Amino acid sequence: MTYDVYGIESGCLDLNVCIDEMPQLNRGTRVQDLTWQGGGKVSTGLVAAARLGARCAISGTFGNDRYGKICREDFIRHGVDVSNLYLQDGAYTSLSVVIAERKSATRTIFFRAGNGPRMTEEEVNWDLLRSSKVLLIAGIYPLTLAALRYAKEAGVKVVIDADGYQEDILGNLDKIDAFVGSEFCFDGLFPGAKEKGLDQLLPECRSVYEKGPEIVVFTFGEKGCIGYDGKEYFVIPAFPVDAVDTVGAGDVFHGAFSAFLAQGRSARECAYLSSAVSAIKCTRIGGRAGIPTMDVLEKYIETGVIDYSEIDVRTEQYRDGIELGN
Repeated sequence: MTYDVYGIESGCLDLNVCIDEMPQLNRGTRVQDLTWQGGGKVSTGLVAAARLGARCAISGTFGNDRYGKICREDFIRHGVDVSNLYLQDGAYTSLSVVIAERKSATRTIFFRAGNGPRMTEEEVNWDLLRSSKVLLIAGIYPLTLAALRYAKEAGVKVVIDADGYQEDILGNLDKIDAFVGSEFCFDGLFPGAKEKGLDQLLPECRSVYEKGPEIVVFTFGEKGCIGYDGKEYFVIPAFPVDAVDTVGAGDVFHGAFSAFLAQGRSARECAYLSSAVSAIKCTRIGGRAGIPTMDVLEKYIETGVIDYSEIDVRTEQYRDGIELGN
């Protein structure tokens, strides 16, 4: 079988909590919404790609606890190949409590890392990567370095979710095809540069491009995103939506970008469509409930109207709790 997008990650389970405003110390506040959803940059990216019709596969490890089983069930529900995903006996799965504050449109994350060992190179089924069009990674560590090597040998395009500034990423830009960095990554690379305005940041994008990637994109939240592919510099304003929760917005953007890149679309088109996907996601709680299908995305781009009929069914399933609906 061939795949559009393949990823490696030991993901997590998110307990998403929406409140109006953070309380003062020793005070409380009413929870407006609460839901359990799978998390993780690559994991959520793969779910986003699958929602858009991409064929996806993941390699990774979770604890063999209820949280790990929920994460695995959610991949299966979205059609992601989990044949190389292991549930480790005696280990517990990473858990994040994500507090979304509506007043400031920000999120605060409390996390407990899982205690299972990371997947080893020998445990990975590299045939999944070799039969894929795009490899999606988040960060550079021994296993993703091995994945970069296999991807290069197989001619697989590599998309990296560069959420923060990391020296190891800069040292491996020659192995990355699409560098998609966050605002935080941009600030780490180019302190103060964005104050010039998004339309003035071609030199910064070009400096990353010249180190190896074919495509360079930076996302700036509600301000939009910028990109450069060696031929064209573009600025794409953010799509206007009534945002409820921004958690996972970047993860969804990267997954959608990978799916569209696998289709052979241009850098501008990948960024434009991914921006719309991410915007729609933000209108519902959590990182996954609001991810649209391709039909919903196309209707939104054409009319400006979001069809929530299927999205809200999924949102209610996630609200059911850790048992989740089918």
